[in-house]
Amino acid sequence: MSLNYNTNYPSVDDLRKKAKKRIPRFAFEYLDGGCNEDVNLHRNTSDIREVELRPYYLRKHSGSDMRTELFGHVYDAPFGVSPVGLQGLMWPRSAEILAAAAKAHNIPFVLSTVSTASIEKISEITEGRAWFQLYHPREDHLRDDLLDRAAAAECPVLVILCDVPTFGYRPRDIRNGLAMPPKMTLRNILQIMGKPNWAIQTLIAGQPNFETLKPYMPPGLDLAQLGLFMDQTFAGRLNEDKIAPIRDKWKGKLVLKGVATEADTETAIRLGLDGIIVSNHGGRQLDAGQSTIKPLKKIAAKYGGQIKVMMDSGIRSGPDIARTLASGAAFTFMGRAFMYGVAALGKKGGEHTVAILKRQLQQVMEQVCCEKVGDFPDYLVGEE
Repeated sequence: MSLNYNTNYPSVDDLRKKAKKRIPRFAFEYLDGGCNEDVNLHRNTSDIREVELRPYYLRKHSGSDMRTELFGHVYDAPFGVSPVGLQGLMWPRSAEILAAAAKAHNIPFVLSTVSTASIEKISEITEGRAWFQLYHPREDHLRDDLLDRAAAAECPVLVILCDVPTFGYRPRDIRNGLAMPPKMTLRNILQIMGKPNWAIQTLIAGQPNFETLKPYMPPGLDLAQLGLFMDQTFAGRLNEDKIAPIRDKWKGKLVLKGVATEADTETAIRLGLDGIIVSNHGGRQLDAGQSTIKPLKKIAAKYGGQIKVMMDSGIRSGPDIARTLASGAAFTFMGRAFMYGVAALGKKGGEHTVAILKRQLQQVMEQVCCEKVGDFPDYLVGEE
């Protein structure tokens, strides 16, 4: 797979700056912001970057291989695309663009229940390789129907979400009318007028909708009614009684996303889950919580032999991926990094972002003399 990319944007930070100039402010702030005072949003990345690697320059080196086996499939790199809600708001057809890039580069793409493309469309694009992330419905029949659709779409992995028992308090989104229920203000309309390319592309693609949920929505919902529908349809808080029937019904791999404690990891193992993603929802839910890298180290060290331990939240570069793998993660995921890429470069943004992350990670592996992804913990400073 070619790793060519636009040399004007060789880093995720470059893509973020371009995205900020290219899309309306309310869309960028929805993507970029955390909750409350953004403390945990920034701590996620800064704590990852305190991790140091030890290079071995005089060792024999026969080459570095990023390929990683996960749940019976060998991926070309140890990172994937996290589920992101309302992707089409940031750039039209973002979910489809990123799914296609993930398929081309052989990395996992995770579709959110509240993204703007359907399970069936993403399955078609990825030829049945996409994962599906389920927001837990209040009604069992809706849960079972979504699981049946994901199974029919041949999704190999189901991700269930535990870190949204309540919607995070996000001041920017409240000001911009993007809380539930959302609303379009005069300020937002003026921002759209200032981004004509985004407006034209959105007009061509059509207003973004929760495509997976369309069959369950009454026709003709306005924005206020949509908020009520979402509140009545989904219950974010998970517990053992809700997870057990999903485990019984779902025959593929089952992953719990949003884990932050050893206690929840032990529960996931006891319920027979196949993996966990240590995550704090990108710093969008609990500003007073820990960064993800801190619990990851303890969880991976204690439970990595019993369950696949993965991580997202705060990862912004190839070196960040390397630091996270060295800290014990078996695999990593990113949401904002890929959305910055698509918002900045449109159809080319997905493959561009994958390419720069692969190049950065490959350089780190070669620099420290790491031949396999699984060997990264051997290069962690402080470990012998």
